[in-house]
Amino acid sequence: MDSLTLLGIAWALAMDAFAVSASVAASLPRVSGRHMFRLAWHFGLFQAGMFVVGWYGGSALSSVISALDHWIAFSVLLFLGVRMIRGSFDKGEKHQHHDPTRGWSLVALSVATSIDALMVGVSFGVIGLSIWMPALLIGLVALLLSSVGFRLGRTAASYMGPWAERFGGLVLMAIGTRILVQHLGGMG
Repeated sequence: MDSLTLLGIAWALAMDAFAVSASVAASLPRVSGRHMFRLAWHFGLFQAGMFVVGWYGGSALSSVISALDHWIAFSVLLFLGVRMIRGSFDKGEKHQHHDPTRGWSLVALSVATSIDALMVGVSFGVIGLSIWMPALLIGLVALLLSSVGFRLGRTAASYMGPWAERFGGLVLMAIGTRILVQHLGGMG
């Protein structure tokens, strides 16, 4: 596979991570380099890791995961989107605000944004393409685009105030819905 095609695949896989990063940044009352690093690092790591798992797991893993992956991604993104929107209306103490760049929320977002990478890994494994260079490129592109998305989300939040968080919540819910609709539409 040529480098340009591989870069296009990596870019396409990272688009959900980009959008989620922007949404998360818009939801945080204060951001630091740690927030961006944790999010970008995990999104890049999970994109690369899920690609490798898919490549090694092949079709056996695909059949198990594909039965639930879309519901998991939809549920996580819907839950976090609703939580962001509700939080944007909260006039209370912002220091008690939920930080999606930590703990299980970070893991859930990382998994939800990298399920496509798992399926692409399966397809690479089935047709016998190499794994390590594509995995590295997929991870790096996800890391870079997540960082860019985070910065753009933060900039939008500074101009839009609580509307940026509301919009970010809607984006998360739209991504989850798109994942679900694409899967259910493909079953028919």
